[in-house]
Amino acid sequence: MDFAFSEEQQMLREQARGFLAGKMPESKVVELADSDEGWDRSLHREMAELGWIGLSASESSGGAGMSFLDEAVLLEELGYALYPGPYFSTVALALPALETQPELLAKVAAGELTATVAAPLARVPDGAIADLIVVAEGDGGSTTFSLHESGSCTIEPLSTMDRTRRYAKVAPGGEGTPLAEGTEGAALVRQIELRALAAAALEAVGVAQKALDLAREYVKERQQFGKPIGIYQAVSHQIADTYLQVELARSLAYWAAWCVAESDEQASRAALAAKAQATEAAVFACERSIQVHGGIGFTWEHILHRYYKRAQWLQGFRGYPSAQLSRIADALLV
Repeated sequence: MDFAFSEEQQMLREQARGFLAGKMPESKVVELADSDEGWDRSLHREMAELGWIGLSASESSGGAGMSFLDEAVLLEELGYALYPGPYFSTVALALPALETQPELLAKVAAGELTATVAAPLARVPDGAIADLIVVAEGDGGSTTFSLHESGSCTIEPLSTMDRTRRYAKVAPGGEGTPLAEGTEGAALVRQIELRALAAAALEAVGVAQKALDLAREYVKERQQFGKPIGIYQAVSHQIADTYLQVELARSLAYWAAWCVAESDEQASRAALAAKAQATEAAVFACERSIQVHGGIGFTWEHILHRYYKRAQWLQGFRGYPSAQLSRIADALLV
């Protein structure tokens, strides 16, 4: 059995890495993060033209009819580039709920509309910039989903540590368009949760890899006593420890992506494990990278603190790793 990404998926990764390097250099990330808008809508449309937004949407709705495994490649690369925009909320969270609205889904796939998922008055990712709000009300056994245009909702942007991905409180206005309820709603809750956890893990792997790359580049160039600081064990051991953490996180994240794409019976356990490990690895990688950079790593001008904040955002998303590990333990001990 071949567990490697396909040739097409590798080509997608290369396309994404090159596109984002050109369109989203560090200076652009900083500019958008410090702006009022926080993102570039025109870039989102360019991503849609490349087919990135509707990868897993049905072909009848303007998508490519591919799988979450293809989106996994993009999520990792977007984390690596620290992309500030509503791809995560639109694709990882909202896309499954919009399958019953093919006309709107086609506009989302074309980059004309963005979306997110909200529980009433909860902290909603990209809630202030999404055009469509999918509202989930109820508990896991009986959840009702409805669709609202952002203009009909009361939206309160929140001050957050990570300026590249912002939260907002959303209070829906009116009843909205019904999307799913009852058992269908419960199934949609599970689908969105699995995609959300796996997506967070994949993005965290991208963040961790970037922090590791920044550290490796720096310790090769920075010299003390006429030698690169990377030759000293106190530095090289931290790089090696980070590498081990990142590779373990990558393995779990890819496993979770495959399980979600294939609706495997282990999808829940895989997604929980991947999210716990990968987000911890991202925080670990950023902290070690900041440390080996020395004084410059702590400065506002260096990009590392922004990756560190995204890592912490991902770690706290849908509960900290201890919450995911507790759920895995409960499942194993039943």
